[in-house]
Amino acid sequence: MKKTIAIFAATLLTGNVLFAQFRATDKTGINVFEVPKTEMEFDGVKVVFGGGFTQGFQTLKHSNLATPKLVSGVDQNKLTRIRPGFNLASANLLIKTQLADGVALNMELYLASRHHNETWVKGGYIQFDKVPFMKLDFIDNIMKYTTVKVGQMEVNYGDAHFRRTDGGNAIYNPFIENNILDEFATEVGMEANVNYHGIVGVASITNGLLKANISVIDSTFNISTTPKTLISAGKNNPAFIAKLGYDKQLNEDLRFRLTGSVYYTAGAVSNTLLSGDRAGSNYFGVMDFSAPSTANFTTGRYNPRLTDKISALMGNLFVKFHGLEWFTTVESISGRSITEATGERKVTQIATDLVYRFGSDENFWVGARYNVVNSQQYLATDLPAIAVSSTLPAFDAVTKGMYDVNINRLAISAGWFLTKNVMAKLEYSNQNYGGFLYNDIRNKGNFNGIVAQAVVGF
Repeated sequence: MKKTIAIFAATLLTGNVLFAQFRATDKTGINVFEVPKTEMEFDGVKVVFGGGFTQGFQTLKHSNLATPKLVSGVDQNKLTRIRPGFNLASANLLIKTQLADGVALNMELYLASRHHNETWVKGGYIQFDKVPFMKLDFIDNIMKYTTVKVGQMEVNYGDAHFRRTDGGNAIYNPFIENNILDEFATEVGMEANVNYHGIVGVASITNGLLKANISVIDSTFNISTTPKTLISAGKNNPAFIAKLGYDKQLNEDLRFRLTGSVYYTAGAVSNTLLSGDRAGSNYFGVMDFSAPSTANFTTGRYNPRLTDKISALMGNLFVKFHGLEWFTTVESISGRSITEATGERKVTQIATDLVYRFGSDENFWVGARYNVVNSQQYLATDLPAIAVSSTLPAFDAVTKGMYDVNINRLAISAGWFLTKNVMAKLEYSNQNYGGFLYNDIRNKGNFNGIVAQAVVGF
């Protein structure tokens, strides 16, 4: 028994050495994108546990000018009352297993999150940095620069997902929350990553779904009135992901990374590229009529509901000079939901941040991020004009069809790594909503205030 405990403890302590091909879940994992290949000696099957824990405290306030929307006598456009207080803590568990020489298994669980308070699996995949079961020289030469993943895994579309918060794992994010349009999903598929002297390439094919489904779903469209492009709605098509870029440490002080990515699926019953986060937002209760719960776990974010066909392009720039980091995302998306018969809608997003890290080993930082989203929404029926009331201004009539909305956020943050595993951060954020209809709870909406978090990653 004592020998078993000693072996288990030794495995935990040597995890960072044995599993260098996985991204570290402490401070050393910051600004790591596709993990570089490293040579390691295999001396038997080993298992290492890691994880993340995040506890937040917020003092946010919100407001809007939406007209009442009564459902069973309850106004669903009246914002819920929120007060300063601690939010629900989040925790993740990571299990990394070395199976063979250059072959490993990665599995991650959400132990608790806004969406699910109970434990459930995020995903798991096998990673091949070598193929020891195929004794071919030309394959060995390819695998010197290539990593292959197979399983249920995080979609590698763009670079923003490498700097986001995912449940309890908040150590990579210098800010409290992710982008307003938060591109994140796990899908079943295969991915190949190539890094050849700074040239980065990614090619992936997945099932295009968060929840695998082999059932045939019949469309409810009236084919006589639906455009031909929508006749195939209800079918699950594969998703194709590709990335090409350059990532190089040009000298001791300067790193430069520039990438372009694409995600495309011809149609799906329920694609979740823009709504696949299963952990939840770090702004609790904002712009919502009900108290925070597992049902409304994405408050503060925007979901354009492009769940059928999606064509998405993202460009990312990352520059680090000494302690100064500049990271920018530029994105253009077109697509539709399965119930729309008016063609595709367009969404664009720009997010740029500057972070300055300073002090011993860059343990302190200050940063600012500006994020703006412009999107087309679809209105199915006309809305009449509304006269002036004692509490609301007059609203003009709105004709059914496409209309434009926009959301912008300014976030200013500061933080401190007490150790490489323990981090504290503080953020002031101010988010505004424009263009939303008068019967939408987000009409002329705003929330602002301060959020603090304590984070552990190991």
